This record gives sequence, structure tokens and C-alpha cells, in this order.
Amino acid sequence: MSATASKPPQLSPSLPSWSFCSLQGSLLTLAILALISFVHLSLSSLRFPLQNPGGTPVKLISTINDVSVSAAHLEGGGEDLSDVFHLPEIFRLNYEAMERDFKVFIYPDGDPNTFYQTPRKLTGKYASEGYFFQNIRESKFRTEDPQAADLFFIPISCHKMRGKATSYENMTIIVQNYVESLIAKYPYWNKTLGADHFFVTCHDVGVRATEGVPFLVKNAIRAVCSPSYNVGFIPHKDVALPQVLQPFALPAGGNDVENRTGLGFWAGHRNSKIRVILARVWENDTELYILNNRINRAIGNLEYQKRFYKSKFCICPGGSQVNSARIADSIHYGCIPVILSDYYDLPFNDILDWKKFAVVLKENDVYQLKQILKDISDDQFLQLHYNLVKVQKHFQWNSPPIKYDAFHMVMYELWLRHRVVKY
Repeated sequence: MSATASKPPQLSPSLPSWSFCSLQGSLLTLAILALISFVHLSLSSLRFPLQNPGGTPVKLISTINDVSVSAAHLEGGGEDLSDVFHLPEIFRLNYEAMERDFKVFIYPDGDPNTFYQTPRKLTGKYASEGYFFQNIRESKFRTEDPQAADLFFIPISCHKMRGKATSYENMTIIVQNYVESLIAKYPYWNKTLGADHFFVTCHDVGVRATEGVPFLVKNAIRAVCSPSYNVGFIPHKDVALPQVLQPFALPAGGNDVENRTGLGFWAGHRNSKIRVILARVWENDTELYILNNRINRAIGNLEYQKRFYKSKFCICPGGSQVNSARIADSIHYGCIPVILSDYYDLPFNDILDWKKFAVVLKENDVYQLKQILKDISDDQFLQLHYNLVKVQKHFQWNSPPIKYDAFHMVMYELWLRHRVVKY
């Protein structure tokens, strides 16, 4: 046998266990930091404008740490934004930035005596459209300098077309011709393919009239009263406009829970599947006051409105569209709205926490409606009512507009979106 035994193959020296753990920890730390940076940049780009029109950075609050540093700035603000807002401190500071910096250019084209520039009226179920047309001209957000504008308003009113008995086919042609004339005359649409343009329509004819102009629907911001997910509404681009029937017939309710002895209330037409089911299941119930029609005026003056004062919860099923002016009625009269409408992007949903002042249900919950409402404790009801009174001002239109009213909330929604998409 040879005196020299063969040596085993040499192995590469392995890393010590502590080095391996250190490497794992470093990689994990880098991954976490990368994730945090990505989330922060994404939220900042989606929800918080980064610059004003002049290019100077606008310092906006976008993290909880920033909020704590700026706590002194919030003291003495005068407005209690807690409880009903998703991020109250962030809203307050970004709202201030909006009031300071946001500018909108209104295209001057179009005869006000036809379908452009001015509202049809400030009353009725579609008053929101009229108020916006008037408020934007009264507000400090309007600029005559298109170079200073963050957004461009296309002032065409489908509600005015409806008032002049224009057919849907002609509406589509009128909208298309008007928008194409603006594109041909001005350079602003082509800079973003319309991503910084918006139009406002509350009547559902506006949705139908613009469907024939796909480049407008796809690119521009739509502020509509019928924001349904299943008919092309895009929440991060479009804006849900509150449908408010003004003027209100009676004063706002609130702090009157001792008078609210009725469990639930609804009276209306059966113009949707959910309303048919609601009336069929509950119209003979002794605790839910459900009528298969509006209350007859012969019963008494303003009995329909007075019923809101007497009820704890007011049922708000979708009608011909997902939306209903009954929601704003309920809020105004201090009756907790019970939302029974699928695919509905509720107004200001990304700002206000609706579950703090309303009961949001699926349409299938209609069969258990009474039990769901009875399961809400007295303390829960009192908190909902307290919060509801706090949001009333956000669903009220004024002329001229005032701080935090419906107009300013819509403008804030537009402000959040004015730098979301650029081509």
C-alpha cells in the first residue's frame, strides 16, 4: 500500500452562519425599504399633486409622520374633521393647498343661450349640474390664463339639451362637434390627449350623450351623478357628483333623535328591480314604513319630507340609475341613509368614510333589512346620527359657494385627479 493516502477533494470554504444571517437581513432590509419607497411614491403620484402650475414644488402632507410634525399647524383650525374623514389632517392641509393653487380654465366657446357656459336651472333633481356651472364662474379657481390652468373645463350642458327636447342622437353629435372644435382651435387637449380636461353632467342623458364620443369618455375626467362601476365609471379618473334636490323644502334636521320613533322609511316609484323587491317584501311591515309610491300630497303638506324627521333610517335604493337624490335628502333631514345600490361609487367616497354616517348594504341584503337595522344598537345609532350632522355641509350647494360645501368637495376631488394621468 502506498504510504501516501489520496486527499479528499477540496471544498470551497463556506460562509460562517453569522455572515449568512447578516446577508439575509441586509437583503430583507433593502426589500422593505424598496417597498416603502414604492408605496410612498405611488400614493404621492395618485392622490397628492406634486407641483403647482409654475413648477415650484408644493409641500403637501402625505404621511402620518408629516402630520405629527405639522400638528401645531392644525390647532385652532376651527373645523372638526375627525370621525368622518379617512385622513382628516391630510385632507385639511391638502384642501388648503387646493384653495391656494388650483386653477381651472373654462373654454369660452359656445352660445350661452343654447347648450353652453351657463346652467339650465338651479332647482330640481339635477340642480348639482347647474350649481357647478354657476359656482365655477363665481369661484377663485377660475383663471383666464390657460397657461396657468391645472385643468380645462368643457362647459357643455346635456341638461340644457334635454330641456330643449334634443334627441339622444343629436346630443351625441352636438357633443362630438363641440369637443372636436375645441381640439382644432386650441392646443391644450393634444398636450395630454384630454387627461387634464373635464366635463360635468348630472342627468343620465349626459352619460348616454357622451357614450358616442369614446375619446372623451376614455381620456377626460367625468363628473357625473350616476357613477356606476358596471357602465364605464373609472373611480381613480372620474368623479362622483352628489345628486342634490335643491332647494330643500324644510330646514336641516339634527340633534333630534328623541323624535325619531320610526325604524325605517322609503316611499317612491318601482322603477328598478331593487325597488320592486323592497316594496314587495316590506310594504306591509309594521316597523318599516315602506310605500309603493310617493306620499300623496292630499294626506298633508310636505308629509314626505316630514317623514324623514320621524325616522331613524331612510332606505335609499337605486332607481333608473345607481344614484338617488334621496341620499342627499336623508343627510339633510338627519335620517341615516341606508344605501341599497350595487356598483355605486358614493360621492366623496375616497375622502369621507361613509360607514361612519350611513349604512351601506348590498342589494341582496334587502331580505334581511329589518333585522340588520334592529341589530344596530342605540349607541351606534347615536354615533351615526352625530356624524351625519357633521357631513351635512358637504352635500349642500350654495351660491356663491362656501368652504367645505358640495362645490368645494367636488373641486377637491378634481384637485386630487389633476395630475393622475398624463399621456
